[in-house]
Amino acid sequence: MIKIRSGIGYDIHRLVPGNGLMIGGVKVADSLKAQAHSDGDVLIHSLIDALLGAMGQPDIGELFPDSNPAFKGIASSLLLKKVRVLLDGGNFEILNLDCVLVIEDPKISPFKSEIIKNITGILGIPQSDFNLKAKTKEKLDAVGRGEALECFSMAMIRLKSDSTR
Repeated sequence: MIKIRSGIGYDIHRLVPGNGLMIGGVKVADSLKAQAHSDGDVLIHSLIDALLGAMGQPDIGELFPDSNPAFKGIASSLLLKKVRVLLDGGNFEILNLDCVLVIEDPKISPFKSEIIKNITGILGIPQSDFNLKAKTKEKLDAVGRGEALECFSMAMIRLKSDSTR
C-alpha cells in the first residue's frame, strides 16, 4: 500500500523599504524587503511548513528558530535545502506542490518561470510538479495596501516504494 501524506503551509511578512525582496529564492524588487529574521521569503517559508507538515516534522519556527543567530539573514533557499535532506532521509518523494502567493506589488509574472526553476531545482522535482499562482487582495487589508505579502502552500508526498515504513 502506498501512503500519501499532505501538508499545508502559510507565511506572512510585513513589507518595508530595503535592498531586495526575495520570493522563491529570486529577487523580485530592489527597494523592498520582507521584515524577518531570515531573508523573509514567504513562498519558501510556506513551502517548508507544508513539507514539514506532510512529513510529520516540527514547523519552520521550531527547526530554524529566530532566536538562533545562525539563521539571522539566512537565505531561505538554504533552509529549503535542509528540508530536502529531511525528505530524502525519511525516504519521501514529492508528488506535487501548489502555492498561492498574495501580493499587490510587485507583479510576479515576470519572475514566475525563474522562481519555478529555482524551487524545482532545489527540491529535485520536475517543473510540472510545482504550481505557483499569484493573487492580489484587491486593495483590501494590509496585503492589499502593500504593507505585507503572504503565501499559502500545499504539499503532497509519499514514502518511496522501496520503503518499509
